[in-house]
Amino acid sequence: MHGANRLGGNSLSDLIVFGRRAGMGAADYAKKVTTTLSIDKDAIGAAINEMEEPFQRKDGKNPYDIMKELHKTMSTYVGIFREEKDLKTGIAKLEEIRSQIKLAGAKGAKAYNPGWHMCRDLRNMLICSEAIARSALSRTESRGAHSRLDYTETDETKWGKLNTACSLDGQNMKLEHTPTLEMPDDLKQLFVKKKEPANV
Repeated sequence: MHGANRLGGNSLSDLIVFGRRAGMGAADYAKKVTTTLSIDKDAIGAAINEMEEPFQRKDGKNPYDIMKELHKTMSTYVGIFREEKDLKTGIAKLEEIRSQIKLAGAKGAKAYNPGWHMCRDLRNMLICSEAIARSALSRTESRGAHSRLDYTETDETKWGKLNTACSLDGQNMKLEHTPTLEMPDDLKQLFVKKKEPANV
Protein backbone atom coordinates (compact mmCIF):
# COMPACT_ATOMS: atom_id res chain seq x y z
CA MET A 1 0.00 0.00 0.00
CA HIS A 2 2.79 2.41 0.87
CA GLY A 3 5.62 1.19 -1.36
CA ALA A 4 8.99 2.26 -0.05
CA ASN A 5 7.55 3.84 3.08
CA ARG A 6 8.54 1.51 5.89
CA LEU A 7 5.97 0.51 8.48
CA GLY A 8 5.31 2.86 11.35
CA GLY A 9 2.28 5.03 11.82
CA ASN A 10 1.16 4.11 8.30
CA SER A 11 0.37 0.59 9.47
CA LEU A 12 -2.74 2.09 11.08
CA SER A 13 -3.99 3.01 7.60
CA ASP A 14 -3.42 -0.57 6.49
CA LEU A 15 -5.39 -1.91 9.45
CA ILE A 16 -8.33 0.39 8.80
CA VAL A 17 -8.49 -0.08 5.03
CA PHE A 18 -7.83 -3.79 4.78
CA GLY A 19 -9.58 -4.62 8.06
CA ARG A 20 -12.76 -3.08 6.67
CA ARG A 21 -12.36 -4.92 3.36
CA ALA A 22 -11.79 -8.22 5.17
CA GLY A 23 -14.81 -7.65 7.39
CA MET A 24 -17.06 -6.78 4.46
CA GLY A 25 -15.83 -9.84 2.55
CA ALA A 26 -16.51 -12.12 5.54
CA ALA A 27 -19.99 -10.66 5.97
CA ASP A 28 -20.81 -11.15 2.28
CA TYR A 29 -19.60 -14.75 2.44
CA ALA A 30 -21.64 -15.48 5.59
CA LYS A 31 -24.82 -14.17 3.93
CA LYS A 32 -24.40 -16.64 1.05
CA VAL A 33 -23.92 -19.73 3.24
CA THR A 34 -27.09 -21.81 3.18
CA THR A 35 -25.90 -25.04 4.81
CA THR A 36 -24.35 -25.95 8.14
CA LEU A 37 -20.59 -25.88 7.80
CA SER A 38 -18.48 -28.67 9.26
CA ILE A 39 -14.77 -29.24 9.79
CA ASP A 40 -13.04 -32.47 8.80
CA LYS A 41 -12.38 -34.37 12.05
CA ASP A 42 -9.20 -35.87 10.59
CA ALA A 43 -7.90 -32.34 9.92
CA ILE A 44 -8.68 -31.39 13.53
CA GLY A 45 -6.85 -34.46 14.81
CA ALA A 46 -3.82 -33.75 12.62
CA ALA A 47 -3.67 -30.15 13.85
CA ILE A 48 -3.84 -31.28 17.48
CA ASN A 49 -1.07 -33.83 16.94
CA GLU A 50 1.10 -31.21 15.25
CA MET A 51 0.65 -28.81 18.16
CA GLU A 52 1.46 -31.48 20.76
CA GLU A 53 4.56 -32.84 19.01
CA PRO A 54 7.00 -30.47 20.79
CA PHE A 55 6.03 -32.02 24.15
CA GLN A 56 6.95 -35.47 22.84
CA ARG A 57 10.55 -34.37 22.20
CA LYS A 58 12.10 -34.80 25.61
CA ASP A 59 15.51 -33.63 24.39
CA GLY A 60 14.15 -31.12 21.88
CA LYS A 61 16.06 -28.01 20.86
CA ASN A 62 15.29 -24.74 22.63
CA PRO A 63 12.93 -22.85 20.27
CA TYR A 64 14.40 -19.51 21.33
CA ASP A 65 17.87 -20.61 20.24
CA ILE A 66 16.43 -21.46 16.81
CA MET A 67 14.66 -18.09 16.70
CA LYS A 68 17.94 -16.28 17.42
CA GLU A 69 19.64 -18.18 14.59
CA LEU A 70 16.80 -17.23 12.25
CA HIS A 71 17.07 -13.55 13.23
CA LYS A 72 20.84 -13.63 12.77
CA THR A 73 20.55 -15.25 9.33
CA MET A 74 18.02 -12.72 8.07
CA SER A 75 19.85 -9.67 9.39
CA THR A 76 23.22 -10.89 8.05
CA TYR A 77 22.25 -12.17 4.60
CA VAL A 78 18.85 -10.63 3.80
CA GLY A 79 19.26 -7.19 5.32
CA ILE A 80 18.53 -3.73 3.95
CA PHE A 81 21.27 -3.90 1.29
CA ARG A 82 21.35 -7.20 -0.60
CA GLU A 83 23.59 -9.10 -3.01
CA GLU A 84 23.11 -12.35 -4.89
CA LYS A 85 25.88 -14.21 -3.05
CA ASP A 86 24.54 -13.28 0.39
CA LEU A 87 20.95 -14.06 -0.55
CA LYS A 88 21.91 -17.53 -1.78
CA THR A 89 23.87 -18.14 1.43
CA GLY A 90 20.91 -16.96 3.47
CA ILE A 91 18.51 -19.29 1.65
CA ALA A 92 20.86 -22.23 2.25
CA LYS A 93 21.01 -21.39 5.96
CA LEU A 94 17.22 -21.15 6.09
CA GLU A 95 17.11 -24.74 4.81
CA GLU A 96 19.34 -25.76 7.71
CA ILE A 97 17.08 -23.94 10.16
CA ARG A 98 14.06 -25.76 8.69
CA SER A 99 15.51 -29.07 9.88
CA GLN A 100 16.15 -27.57 13.34
CA ILE A 101 12.55 -26.41 13.67
CA LYS A 102 11.40 -30.01 13.34
CA LEU A 103 13.45 -30.76 16.47
CA ALA A 104 12.12 -27.89 18.61
CA GLY A 105 10.82 -29.05 21.97
CA ALA A 106 8.56 -27.67 24.68
CA LYS A 107 8.56 -28.30 28.42
CA GLY A 108 6.13 -27.63 31.23
CA ALA A 109 2.39 -27.19 31.05
CA LYS A 110 0.37 -25.95 28.08
CA ALA A 111 -1.10 -22.98 29.90
CA TYR A 112 0.89 -19.73 29.56
CA ASN A 113 3.76 -21.50 27.81
CA PRO A 114 5.45 -19.06 25.39
CA GLY A 115 8.13 -21.63 24.52
CA TRP A 116 5.43 -23.95 23.21
CA HIS A 117 3.91 -21.09 21.22
CA MET A 118 7.33 -20.30 19.78
CA CYS A 119 7.61 -23.88 18.48
CA ARG A 120 4.58 -23.14 16.31
CA ASP A 121 5.58 -19.56 15.47
CA LEU A 122 8.95 -20.71 14.12
CA ARG A 123 7.29 -22.48 11.20
CA ASN A 124 5.45 -19.34 10.16
CA MET A 125 8.52 -17.16 10.70
CA LEU A 126 10.53 -19.45 8.42
CA ILE A 127 7.87 -19.30 5.70
CA CYS A 128 7.93 -15.49 5.76
CA SER A 129 11.72 -15.38 5.85
CA GLU A 130 12.09 -17.73 2.89
CA ALA A 131 9.49 -15.81 0.87
CA ILE A 132 11.36 -12.55 1.48
CA ALA A 133 14.75 -14.05 0.63
CA ARG A 134 13.63 -15.82 -2.54
CA SER A 135 11.71 -12.77 -3.74
CA ALA A 136 14.72 -10.54 -3.13
CA LEU A 137 16.97 -12.94 -5.05
CA SER A 138 14.62 -13.10 -8.02
CA ARG A 139 14.12 -9.33 -8.31
CA THR A 140 17.25 -8.06 -10.07
CA GLU A 141 16.71 -4.36 -9.47
CA SER A 142 16.42 -1.86 -6.62
CA ARG A 143 12.91 -0.59 -5.88
CA GLY A 144 11.52 1.12 -2.83
CA ALA A 145 12.82 -0.59 0.31
CA HIS A 146 14.38 -3.42 -1.74
CA SER A 147 18.01 -2.40 -2.34
CA ARG A 148 20.34 -4.63 -4.38
CA LEU A 149 24.00 -3.58 -4.33
CA ASP A 150 24.55 -5.61 -7.51
CA TYR A 151 21.49 -4.12 -9.26
CA THR A 152 21.29 -0.53 -8.10
CA GLU A 153 18.92 0.80 -10.78
CA THR A 154 15.13 0.59 -10.91
CA ASP A 155 14.05 -1.35 -14.00
CA GLU A 156 10.67 0.02 -15.11
CA THR A 157 10.77 -1.85 -18.43
CA LYS A 158 10.68 -5.31 -16.83
CA TRP A 159 10.16 -5.18 -13.08
CA GLY A 160 7.93 -2.15 -13.08
CA LYS A 161 5.28 -4.33 -14.72
CA LEU A 162 5.62 -7.40 -12.49
CA ASN A 163 4.56 -8.39 -9.00
CA THR A 164 6.45 -11.07 -7.08
CA ALA A 165 4.34 -13.60 -5.18
CA CYS A 166 5.26 -16.62 -3.04
CA SER A 167 3.05 -19.47 -1.91
CA LEU A 168 3.51 -22.92 -0.45
CA ASP A 169 3.33 -25.87 -2.83
CA GLY A 170 3.31 -28.74 -0.34
CA GLN A 171 6.48 -28.19 1.67
CA ASN A 172 8.19 -26.19 -1.07
CA MET A 173 8.11 -22.47 -1.74
CA LYS A 174 6.59 -21.54 -5.09
CA LEU A 175 7.65 -18.18 -6.53
CA GLU A 176 5.99 -16.54 -9.50
CA HIS A 177 5.93 -13.17 -11.23
CA THR A 178 2.54 -11.88 -12.30
CA PRO A 179 1.64 -8.76 -14.31
CA THR A 180 0.77 -5.67 -12.28
CA LEU A 181 -2.66 -4.18 -12.71
CA GLU A 182 -2.93 -0.99 -14.73
CA MET A 183 -3.18 2.01 -12.42
CA PRO A 184 -6.55 3.83 -12.75
CA ASP A 185 -6.34 7.26 -14.37
CA ASP A 186 -7.54 9.07 -11.24
CA LEU A 187 -4.63 7.58 -9.26
CA LYS A 188 -2.13 8.37 -12.01
CA GLN A 189 -2.95 12.03 -11.58
CA LEU A 190 -1.62 11.90 -8.03
CA PHE A 191 1.84 11.01 -9.35
CA VAL A 192 2.02 13.80 -11.93
CA LYS A 193 4.39 16.53 -10.83
CA LYS A 194 2.78 19.94 -10.84
CA LYS A 195 4.73 22.76 -12.43
CA GLU A 196 5.86 25.41 -10.01
CA PRO A 197 4.56 28.92 -10.83
CA ALA A 198 7.19 31.09 -12.43
CA ASN A 199 8.67 33.81 -10.26
CA VAL A 200 7.57 37.28 -11.34
